Amino acid sequence: MPVLQKNSPDLVPVLSAGRHRNPRKGACFMEFASYLAGERWSDHPACTLPALAFLARMVNDCTSDRERSRLAELIPSVIGMTTSDPRAELLIALRAATAALPIASEERQRALAVGILGTQAKLAEFEAPGDPDLLARISAAFAQAPFAERWARDFVSENRIDPRQRAIARMTESIIRTSVLGIAQACSPGANERLRELLKGAIEDCRKIVAEGMTQANPVPPNSVPPNSIEDGFPRAGALQLEESVK
Repeated sequence: MPVLQKNSPDLVPVLSAGRHRNPRKGACFMEFASYLAGERWSDHPACTLPALAFLARMVNDCTSDRERSRLAELIPSVIGMTTSDPRAELLIALRAATAALPIASEERQRALAVGILGTQAKLAEFEAPGDPDLLARISAAFAQAPFAERWARDFVSENRIDPRQRAIARMTESIIRTSVLGIAQACSPGANERLRELLKGAIEDCRKIVAEGMTQANPVPPNSVPPNSIEDGFPRAGALQLEESVK
């Protein structure tokens, strides 16, 4: 559990919509995260990837007052979820779009379908052939909105998507906003639960990217022999057994 700053108020903020001047006025999801992380009170703390933080704020504000408290258990999970890997925000946007596409309004479905195709194309530059689970999720979403998919493919074939990173950042934020509003305002029951599961899934997507980055930053040399396992120029039997078990 992160250590709180010494000047942190001796109280637990109550989750509510919008921004708050201090914990005594309440807290949105990310303000609560800044509180737990011991950062300066803010809804844009440094401890969380901006795209994930944006999704959390949207989910917090679009969840009903009665159900918002259920989001609290997810707050510690976003602390430390930050990375420079561009795949993270793309995966979060795709998670949001595929969750919203089947139930969003027709106008939003078209925007989300275009967003899925554009984001998927950008992600393909970093991953090949792609996560099977993600591909299945995209296929399932399109299967429930075939007209939106057809419209989007025609649109993309006639319009060039700006590949610059700044444009990608704007695109992912737009997708997240459209997705959350699409779920919250859909004529479908269970919006609160859908939003909670969306945020939970996005946190897991980000966690995998962060964990992968940590592994790459501290790689384990292949076929390495444990320290102090050499005798007379040859590995000890125990070291050989360990090496064989790792292969």
